[in-house]
Amino acid sequence: MPAIYIWKGRTEEGNLVSGELEAESEGEVILALRKNGIIPRYIREKEERRVISFGKVSSKDLLFFTRQFATLLSSGVPIVQAFDALIGQIKNKTFRKILIQMRNDIEKGASLADAMRRHPKVFSTLFINMVRAGEEGGMLDKVLQRMADYLEKMIKLKRKIIGAMIYPSLVIAIAVLVVAVIMIFVIPTFAKLFGEMGMDLPLPTKITIGLSNFMASSGIFILSGFIGLFILIKITRKTDPGLLLTDRILLKIPILGVILQKAALSRFSRTLGTLLGSGVPILTSIEIAGRACGNKLIEMVVMEMKDEITAGKSLTETFKGKSHLFPPVFTQMVNVGESTGATDDMLNKISDFYDEEVDNAVANLMSMLEPALIVFLGVTIGFIVISLYLPIFKLGEVVGKGG
Repeated sequence: MPAIYIWKGRTEEGNLVSGELEAESEGEVILALRKNGIIPRYIREKEERRVISFGKVSSKDLLFFTRQFATLLSSGVPIVQAFDALIGQIKNKTFRKILIQMRNDIEKGASLADAMRRHPKVFSTLFINMVRAGEEGGMLDKVLQRMADYLEKMIKLKRKIIGAMIYPSLVIAIAVLVVAVIMIFVIPTFAKLFGEMGMDLPLPTKITIGLSNFMASSGIFILSGFIGLFILIKITRKTDPGLLLTDRILLKIPILGVILQKAALSRFSRTLGTLLGSGVPILTSIEIAGRACGNKLIEMVVMEMKDEITAGKSLTETFKGKSHLFPPVFTQMVNVGESTGATDDMLNKISDFYDEEVDNAVANLMSMLEPALIVFLGVTIGFIVISLYLPIFKLGEVVGKGG
């Protein structure tokens, strides 16, 4: 589909001129300008009008649309009629408006990929490139089916990662809250009672009361510190250097780092395999897969791989030099795929392998975390109870001797 290019140049007389020109490529613009006696100085494609929409399109909505759209196209239904059939089934008002706009663009002559490109918040670069390759290769229905499978796998993987992070965080938060309530509201009552008795308190009791006083007087500052740290991390992760630093740190956290690395490798291999299987060029596929992996450190390493592949190296050779992020089993499976000419299938199998590994790692984390938290709560609350009863026992002994 032709695009509009903005150009600036100089005439043979030396006058500066500018304008817009519709053409298939930048080279076509250069030829047209030179035919008119203009020496081009600056040419770029005009940014398409982006549609601003309010509301959010969920992954489930996108998956439903992609799956149903692929089914309709494979049944021989024309694209515009397929849009008409689906628009009525979409409950999300924002998504319905977007699909109506896309259908109108297609009726005016735009390709499906070009119609999607106007809605970057809904359709990712991965989605658009796959659709473009499917349209050019005459297998749009198959590509959409692959994309639906990919979205379904990514939704499941996302749930696993959220489960791996939210559940431990929730349990730890509850444990901390229970201890904080005891220290701030219960201990001061006993401290006041012991103070009125005027007796010499045992060391465990002094420690408990000291911690209680500290938490009561500094609790607001501690809470503010945690909130400030959370906000700082969020702001830091909005910059590329900050994102790289935090992702590097996350990968080094015991157990959790392994889960995040395997999840990133699963996303990377699934995305790369899906793109290659859909006919997208390898360099474009590598770049999109790197950005889709969800980890800035792995993305940076993958971008470096593009130069090595351009220089003639195979995927196996590039992965071998990055063994700190891509384990030997990953490289060996890619090597088998390249040797048999089924790299895309092997990459999807690698993703399945790492999905299972994430499942096992999450299960192991849960099995380790629950007893660890029970022990933590038992020891902490046990220490508090004993430290509170020691003065009472001591007082009983004194009363008994006095009697």
